[in-house]
Amino acid sequence: MRQTFDETTDPSFGAKHLPLVRAEMAKQGLDGLLVPHEDEHQNEYLPDANERLAWVTGFTGSAGAGVVFADSATVFVDGRYTVQAKAQTDPALFVRVPLNEQNAWLAANVKAGQVIGYDARLHSPDALDALRAAIEKAGGSLKAVDGNPIDLAWTDRPSQPQAPVVPHPEKYAGESAASKRARIGKAVADKGGDVTVLTAPSSLAWLFNIRGGDVIRTPLPLGQAIVRADGSATIFLDPAKITDELPAWLGNEVTLENPAALEGALAGLSGQKVVIDPAISSAWYFEQLEQAGATVIRAMDPCAIPRACKNDVEIEGSRRAHIRDGAALTRFLYWVDTYAQENLPDERAIVQALEGFREATGELKDLSFDTIAGVAANGALPHYKPVGAKIRPMEKGSLLLVDGGGQYLDGTTDVTRTMAIGEGTAEQRRMFTLVLKGHIAMAVIRFPAGASGMQID
Repeated sequence: MRQTFDETTDPSFGAKHLPLVRAEMAKQGLDGLLVPHEDEHQNEYLPDANERLAWVTGFTGSAGAGVVFADSATVFVDGRYTVQAKAQTDPALFVRVPLNEQNAWLAANVKAGQVIGYDARLHSPDALDALRAAIEKAGGSLKAVDGNPIDLAWTDRPSQPQAPVVPHPEKYAGESAASKRARIGKAVADKGGDVTVLTAPSSLAWLFNIRGGDVIRTPLPLGQAIVRADGSATIFLDPAKITDELPAWLGNEVTLENPAALEGALAGLSGQKVVIDPAISSAWYFEQLEQAGATVIRAMDPCAIPRACKNDVEIEGSRRAHIRDGAALTRFLYWVDTYAQENLPDERAIVQALEGFREATGELKDLSFDTIAGVAANGALPHYKPVGAKIRPMEKGSLLLVDGGGQYLDGTTDVTRTMAIGEGTAEQRRMFTLVLKGHIAMAVIRFPAGASGMQID
């Protein structure tokens, strides 16, 4: 039976899977193996087929990493997931270290002469440079793997997703794909490039006005594209995902190709100047382009800023989505204030109620993430999902935190609310008011240009 990865993933994964990975590492002469959470598309949220870190360790958080040695292993955990990682990983097999200390830990713990393997498809060049510096500081070296040891050991690995790729009408996008391609082509030329290689699913969805379902809770298609300075393009999609209407929607200036043709297409860029983003495209692309004799121009994905700048149609769509979703949320808040206060349902029933109000709009395509409903202490857990023995019923005198959102064709929502169950205590009122005052202050503050969100926090 193929594994589905969620918060209930078995902590015994390490005992079952580490020996299999180590056997494959030994065949390649590796002393260690880097295990990033990211996949070939540098996604944060992954299809089950790409959950390599979860398969090795049992840890299913959206931010983390690992390193496997012949006689030890370490999992690096984002601070939001400290409690989750403790529940999901075996302390006898994995040392747990904060994710922001990964490079320092490698510099201090890799032994001189050790060869550490990495899969070039799973690391961006920027991230890989930092890892290489840490490992070489310790006297070790990095080696690209000849086949990922995890993939070779994972014999019952799920298939890659094949969600249909469909047109996203201009009445929602606000601009034709042809117009967008012309703009991106000009941006490539302005950077001195002949073509750009796009690997971010969000860029493909925006540029070609298409939607998919390969990434959980996100309407994105997994694929790649090569866009030329004249605006013409080749997009690489699994043929199983191509719907009947897609070729005509993309038009004559866009060619559809099988992902198996990607390596050859990159080789065909010999002598050309290629714009590609080193922060979000994997090191494998850079290696392929350099081997082909292309000139690599390291620059931000040319779609990143344009897709972030919403046009009038997108802005109005977002307003409509929030009004629609807000009505569903208002009905839910009334349900909490009446039925739920008397009947005290558990967290799972609360999630089902909110999702039901969203579905009743008739416009919901998917949730924007798994709905969070946390009673009392569970409300303090980031990305908490009520499953198994952790589920709590509503309790008089405690707080209920609900965080959820919807994916609609015209916009995406994400709303958090904290509600008192019964009569709130004086301490609860005080803390709630302090947080509210902080939000108000953040909404009206004038801050210097260039200040980051972290600095504002």
